[in-house]
Formats: sequence, structure tokens, C-alpha cells
Amino acid sequence: MRETLEHELKLDADEGFVLPDLGGEALAARVFTSTYYDTPPRSLGRVGITLRRRVEGDSSLWQLKLPRGGKGTVRAELEEPGGAEGPPESLARLLVAHLRHGALEPVAALRTERSGVRVLDGERVIAEATVDAVDVVDTEVGFTEIEVELVDGEEADLERLGGELREAGARSSSGAPKLMRVLELPETPAPAPDAPIAEQLRHFFAVQLSELERHDPGVRLGADPEDLHRFRVATRRTRALIRATRPFLGDQLAALGDELRWLGSALGPVRDLDVLLGRLRKEVAALDADEPAGQELLRGLDAQRDEARERLLAALASPRYEALLDSFAAAVAAIDPGEVEGGAPAIARDAVRRLQRASDKLSSNPSDEALHRLRIDAKRARYAAELAALTGDPGAARAVDAFKRVQDVIGEHQDAVVAEERIRELAETATALAAGRLIEQERARKQAMRAAYPMAVAHALDEAHAAFP
Repeated sequence: MRETLEHELKLDADEGFVLPDLGGEALAARVFTSTYYDTPPRSLGRVGITLRRRVEGDSSLWQLKLPRGGKGTVRAELEEPGGAEGPPESLARLLVAHLRHGALEPVAALRTERSGVRVLDGERVIAEATVDAVDVVDTEVGFTEIEVELVDGEEADLERLGGELREAGARSSSGAPKLMRVLELPETPAPAPDAPIAEQLRHFFAVQLSELERHDPGVRLGADPEDLHRFRVATRRTRALIRATRPFLGDQLAALGDELRWLGSALGPVRDLDVLLGRLRKEVAALDADEPAGQELLRGLDAQRDEARERLLAALASPRYEALLDSFAAAVAAIDPGEVEGGAPAIARDAVRRLQRASDKLSSNPSDEALHRLRIDAKRARYAAELAALTGDPGAARAVDAFKRVQDVIGEHQDAVVAEERIRELAETATALAAGRLIEQERARKQAMRAAYPMAVAHALDEAHAAFP
């Protein structure tokens, strides 16, 4: 299976648009037909994933595109040869969370005539700029789209080329994949700011379920740690709000919370090691003569991560996980909070009071464990404030930002605590000096965060009390 990371800019143009001189050489003209597939409820399209079979001459390729972050349009494209019978197993196994909705079916076929240019800077290939004249098969619908995909260029090159194309008559685009121009997807608009709390809760939880479905294929693939991060955040947000709404919902979501705790126990070790390895790789690279010993420590952590990832994949492959996703959807649909005096702000206010009490109980030199518990309380207050921010209250939005700062500061402290523990576990005689140097850096980071957290907490509580008096 071939995997590439697309970093591209999409623009719209009128029929017959001709590329200006961008400095390069012409690409061979191409004609191909792309048949797009989705589940009956269009679960792929709703979360920005596209699956298509592209036929060009005698070539038949299946392509799965997964969303990524960044400016312009950044997507991971997975490609595998295959025929009309269905996507290859290597792609299908990434879509298990979606296939539970039903078998894949064709949803649109697009015929594309492509021309373009390879943009050069000397012998360096900066980007490929193409003009696609697209017709929707068996309809009279068509459109023209321009794509600029970086090869060896940088973000500044993408912006420059976009400016030149706009001067030539191109227009800004939403950046959505071609399929999204012609496929009517079920809409789930955010509730109005004054909507009942039941609608607010259903929307908030539904967004978290969509996040799980959006990043599930990427977690299974394992190419980008950000997929696992966003996936885990969705589980944490949901668990935090289940806890915050217990006074109003009772045990309606208790079973879902238990299952998310189980899932989190499989996600946490992998994510924690991703964070730890990311920071230690930079520190080890600066160890000079002790770098080889530092690399040995990293190999030990890599082995631990591989084991943790195997356990995670086993959890995702289990019937229990599929049942979790189905129960999540059912629980969201059945939410019935009854009367909630004060609505979402009341939920946030309760979470803020818990954080205030926890902060007041801290000593002047709290233990590492006490600080970690405070971060958990701040996280819960943040997610409760996010629900209240759906009402459009700018004060709630400021409180959310302030809680993020608390999470970042105490989270950095906790990362340093975990890093020291892991390094100590792996250190041996041959790596002792490198381990000591790394631990020294982690302790310095801990002290810096200990100095910073009181102000961050105080500011967050001030913003929260102003928003939720």
C-alpha cells in the first residue's frame, strides 16, 4: 500500500480557465473516472473521509483519503490496486468503525479531464498545479477546479502560487474534496444559543462521536500521532461531561462512561509514550557524546510503545469496541435531562466550584499526584465550559481558553514527572550518565511549571467566576 501526505490548495475557476505562466513544464494530459463509495448513512463523507476507485486506461486504483490538519488542504492518501469487487483488505480494515453502518455503496461517479504544469525552481520541483474539468456522470452537473499540490515546496510557495492564480481569475474555494461538491450529506447544525439543554447535550456528545469516527482509521493506520491524540481527547471530553451532568442525567450515561474508561485504558499508554518520545528525541539529539546511550534509552521506549499499540489494536478489533460505538449513538439519541435549572452554565458552574475547592486544598508545595488531580479537575471544568460556550457567551469562551492554559502548564509538569519515571526504569550502567542528564532537564521543566501554575489557575478561576457567577 502506497501512502503519501497531500499538502494542497484548491481554487475554483470558470469553464475554460487557462493556467498563467507559473514557471515550469507541462504535465501530460489525463482523463480518468473516479467512483466514490460510502456507507448508507454517509458516515465517511460526514467526517471528511473519501474512498474512491479511480480508473484510468488499464489502471484501477483504490484511494482512501484521511483528513489532516494544517493550512490549505492536508490529507493522507492511501493507494492500492484493486478491481470493482471492492476495496483491498489493507484499506477495508481501516474502515471497520464505518462498515458497521452497512456495506459500501457507490454514491457518485466523476469524469475528470486534467491538464497542468510542474512548477520548477531550477531543477527543484516546487509543486504541481492542475486544472480539472469535472463532469458528474449521468448528470448535467460540472465544475472546474484548480489544485496546487506541494512537492518540494514550502507553505510560502503555496501562498505565492495561490496569489498568482487568483490574479489570473481563480477564486477561493472551501477546499472540500470534489465529492463533497455533489454529494448531499445529512446536516447536523449546531443548536441555537437559546436551545434547550437537551439539544445542547445531544449536539456536544454527537460531535465527540463524530471525532471518534473521523480519527478511527488514522489510529488503526498509526502514521500520525495526532489521530490518536484527537481520538483520545474525544473520549476524555465525553467522560468529563458525563461526570459533570450526572446531577441532571443521573445514570443515563453511566454505562457509556464505563466503556469509555475501558477504551481510554488502551489509548493512554500509547499516547503518553508518543508525547514522551517526541520530547526525548529532541533532548537526546543534544547530548553530544552521550547521544548513543540516549538512543539506547529511546529504543527501550519504542519497544514499550510497540507493545502498547498492539494492545490498542486488539481493543479496536474487539466486539466490545464496536458495541461501544453503537451504544454511544443510542445513548446520545436517548438523552433526556428533564428540567435543568440554569442550563449549561449551571453545569459549568458546578465544575468550576469543584476546581475551586480542589485548588483551595492544595498546600504551598503540593505533591506531583496532587497537581495531576488538579489538572483533571481543570480539564473537567474546561469541557463543561465548552458546553456553556455553545450558547455564544464570550465569557464562557474566555474561561475555556484560560482552562486550556492550566491544562498545558500542569500537563507539562506531569509529562516531566512521567519522563523521569520512565527514564529511571530503563536506565542501566551503560546509559546511566545519559539518563542522569535527561532527568536533570525534566526536573528543571518541572520546577518551571510549578512556578507558573498558580497564576494560571488563579486567572482561570477569575475568568470562570466572571462567566458563571
